[in-house]
Amino acid sequence: MTDDLIQNLRSAEKPTEIYSMPDGTRALVLPYGGRILGLFAPGSDENFFWTHPALASAESARAFYAGSQWHNSGGDRTWLAPEADFFFPDFPDLTRYWQPRELDPGSYQVRSENGQFELVNRLTVTMSRSKQAVELEITKALTPARNPLRHEQGLAGLAEVEYAGYTLRTSLCLPSNRAEDSPPVGLWNLLQLPNGGEIFIPTYGRTEPKIVFGTIASEDLAVQEHLVRYRMRAAGAQKLEVRAVAVTGRVGYLYAAGERSALVIRNVFVNPSGEYVDIPFDKTEDVGYAVQACNINNELGSFSELEYHVPAVGRGTGGRRAEDISQVWAFRGPQPQIQRVMRTLLGCAR
Repeated sequence: MTDDLIQNLRSAEKPTEIYSMPDGTRALVLPYGGRILGLFAPGSDENFFWTHPALASAESARAFYAGSQWHNSGGDRTWLAPEADFFFPDFPDLTRYWQPRELDPGSYQVRSENGQFELVNRLTVTMSRSKQAVELEITKALTPARNPLRHEQGLAGLAEVEYAGYTLRTSLCLPSNRAEDSPPVGLWNLLQLPNGGEIFIPTYGRTEPKIVFGTIASEDLAVQEHLVRYRMRAAGAQKLEVRAVAVTGRVGYLYAAGERSALVIRNVFVNPSGEYVDIPFDKTEDVGYAVQACNINNELGSFSELEYHVPAVGRGTGGRRAEDISQVWAFRGPQPQIQRVMRTLLGCAR
């Protein structure tokens, strides 16, 4: 699949880069859109991430990128918050949703040196509520992430479990503005995964998630003392979010991979002292949400998004540059063994 995907993208004039890590993990990087489009375990061509079905052939890939619609290639992408300011140009009117092309696909430039792979996008966007144009620079750097279970001798018997992972370092800078000259802006990282799985959000105590949009059936959402579980399988579009003060910093997504199970975990640093500025559309003063889960099963495709936010820069934050480090840990193997991985890294099991 890897070679076919690379060739199809090349045919559509969207060249890729392969970042190979010492443990054999490979990440397929698509500079168009600044995406980590694929994650592959050593010796495997099975992608842990969702990619757009149009990329399955050269002909459909060419037609997809020739269209004027948003080019949602898939994988791991970086957007900006508040969503209300960057994606709803007529806010509070929610009729028109628009992905600013300066952001996605943007104009990412590739830099590779000293074993580090970087993507840099410099852009100017206008925020809908303030009508202010803001100049920003987004940098994404890819480095290895070793298997977090490599020293756990009590987890013998995981030989059949494949592992792949990477560290993502993202930064957001106001290159020519003082912090107080810009409305607050935060990084927003979104990981697209095959639909139909279940997301697990460990929490420090019982916390009710906020439903951002859509209706989530009661049988698909379970709130426990230290866990929010959400089955992402319904038609249409639904989204929930959990406050920064509540989440532990690890979020996992479990889905079926043929006869095996796949588990993708995002390990993030959550800082409740920082300014998390994304807002519910109906309550614009309600800030402080760090983790989100979005289920999409409509004309855009069929995928599940594991999302998290980074404290903002700009007015009221005290800073003009934000730095974030997160890891993606991905496992694939027999269901009982994946359950052991879940219990160890997330403190829960299905």
